[in-house]
Amino acid sequence: MAREFEVKIELKNRLLPALVVLLALLQLIAPYRGLMMLLVGLGGAWLIAYLWALSLAGGLRIQRERRFGWARVGDQLVERFTLSNDGWAPAVWAEMDDQSTLPVYGASRVANVGSYRSIRWHSKATCTLRGLFMLGPTSLRSGDPFALYRVTIHYPASAPLLVLPPIVPLPSIEVAPGGRSGEGRPRTNAPDRTVSAASVREYAPGDSLRWVHWPTSARRGSLYVRLFDGTPAGDWWILLDLDQRVQVGEGEDSTEEHGVILAASLADRGLRSRRAVGLVAQGEDLAWLPPRAGDAQRLEILRALAIASPGERSLAQLLARVGSSLGQHDSLVIITAALSEDWIEALAPLLRRGCMPTVLLLDPTSFLEPGARRSPAMGDVREVVARLDDLKIARYVITKDLLGGADIELGQQGRWEWRVLGTGHVAPVRQPHDMTWRELA
Repeated sequence: MAREFEVKIELKNRLLPALVVLLALLQLIAPYRGLMMLLVGLGGAWLIAYLWALSLAGGLRIQRERRFGWARVGDQLVERFTLSNDGWAPAVWAEMDDQSTLPVYGASRVANVGSYRSIRWHSKATCTLRGLFMLGPTSLRSGDPFALYRVTIHYPASAPLLVLPPIVPLPSIEVAPGGRSGEGRPRTNAPDRTVSAASVREYAPGDSLRWVHWPTSARRGSLYVRLFDGTPAGDWWILLDLDQRVQVGEGEDSTEEHGVILAASLADRGLRSRRAVGLVAQGEDLAWLPPRAGDAQRLEILRALAIASPGERSLAQLLARVGSSLGQHDSLVIITAALSEDWIEALAPLLRRGCMPTVLLLDPTSFLEPGARRSPAMGDVREVVARLDDLKIARYVITKDLLGGADIELGQQGRWEWRVLGTGHVAPVRQPHDMTWRELA
């Protein structure tokens, strides 16, 4: 298939053409055999250089192909490049300039290719940051051996590459179920109302004391109420606070990135347990995904988190906006680094409706650079924790070290895994799922 490209031939060195013109004038004024020989030699070199450049401009082509349209942090990006020369003049040097935006990816290369020949190579890189990046455009530069002309071939074709955030196991975080205790119907074949150890949650104002689960309460040091087998399992709403005024840190060591990883990991856990999971993230753009189940929802949530960036809407405003969409039995997971109490006051209407939130509080002080002073306007994480405890709201304080030591589940797309057989041969244990090469459009 023909691809659009732009070809440009530039005269780099004007010394030789100027010398040829000067010799021609001198030969006209005072003919001399030595001048004529010099004129023919230099003029011939100029002509050869120009014809060489024309051959390179018409014969050099580069083809760029990729395998995947999206990846996850940890996946290996693989591209294939084919440099061909259909002209009579060999390319003594050819520089490929890659203008991709993917961080820590350098596909630029200098090579040489003979006339009517082609070479092929692969470029690999590990995706280290989430986000939407572009592969391409690409420029190809070459020239004649006399360095008189420079040939530039620009290929504007490019393709987006979406890198999804990683997923970490979160064994210590339990999402509080929605609804009041005793709201479910016991199974008709159950001889008595029983409950497993997992079907408990912390006591909330308005719960009946008759449903307190005393063994769990004694073990954990606070009141826990039972949820019966018939208690409706509500959907999960994950609310990610991306208010830029409360974000602390830079790059991977920031509250923003940790919040995104927490949201992705919780969504993955909920969907694997066959729950319907939704996402609300108000940053520069609004991400609003109503709860659904299945692998398609997992991909949609990860895609939304991949391009999420901080905005100006506060958590209190976001809670007021999402409150009407929550059902009585829904579970709300709030991920925030905000230490103000205005958003806690915005939880009151949700608590009265029976919605039991779980708060993942990112401690911004742990994300400060060593030696950096804590801003007085930042607030105190201990005061927020105490207020949440007073309201019997399940909360977890997340520091930078928590995810720093977690076993992050990195992507494996584009990676090969080999095993040595007893015969001494090497066989692939795992290979990339999609082996189809696609040219950049």
